[in-house]
Amino acid sequence: MRRYEINDYDWQRLSPLLPGKSSDVGRTARDNRQFINAVLGIARSGAPWRDLPERYGPWNSSYQRFRRWARKGVWQRVFDELQEPDLDWLLLDSTTVRAHQHAAGQKNSAQDEALDRSRGGFSTKVHACCDALGNPRRFILSAGHHSDHRQAEALLGDDMPGAVVADKGYDSSSFAKVIADLNAEVVVPSRSNSKQPRQIDGNLYKDRNKIERFFNRIKHYRRIATRYDKTASSFLAFLHPAATMTLLL
Repeated sequence: MRRYEINDYDWQRLSPLLPGKSSDVGRTARDNRQFINAVLGIARSGAPWRDLPERYGPWNSSYQRFRRWARKGVWQRVFDELQEPDLDWLLLDSTTVRAHQHAAGQKNSAQDEALDRSRGGFSTKVHACCDALGNPRRFILSAGHHSDHRQAEALLGDDMPGAVVADKGYDSSSFAKVIADLNAEVVVPSRSNSKQPRQIDGNLYKDRNKIERFFNRIKHYRRIATRYDKTASSFLAFLHPAATMTLLL
């Protein structure tokens, strides 16, 4: 097995979830493992698609298939089906990803593609939700300058956690009410200028380090540590396989 390629144990768990099985309608894909290895290689190394090693076949065929799966939601569906979440509490946080100059497209499309300038420069913000074990649940992309609390409610999805843990960036009365309406504990510290500081469970708040460690793991994939993709859909399509691999560990 070459560097970055999926091992036999993980492949046995992943392969039944991919399209192109003999039981599926239409053409059977004989090279799904080769294709997954190609995607993981590009994601981990950060290489352009044109530099895909010849052993994986024509680079453009792999690229077109990658984009096709992104449009059909295959990457997200596989990620969703592998989850076995522990909803005792949910962890929310975000990380800013610097965008390479190759990610720049037309100026009037930057916001639509979750790109804009922040203090860190041209960037995208990845908003994430993890379960009580630190395993990823869902992602939302926004432009780099957007505040965290604007995506907070959407990150919860339809989950019914026992508590929601997040940093001060998520402190707002409206979001606290959303959490309370779920009959969940609010573990979000108040901002320093708050007139009525919120009392939180300090031990539970320390668990927020799990989502920080998750961000550290997925940024081993250089296509996520730096954004090279012009479209948000392509960048998200790299994010889901990387998160899927953390679920297989």
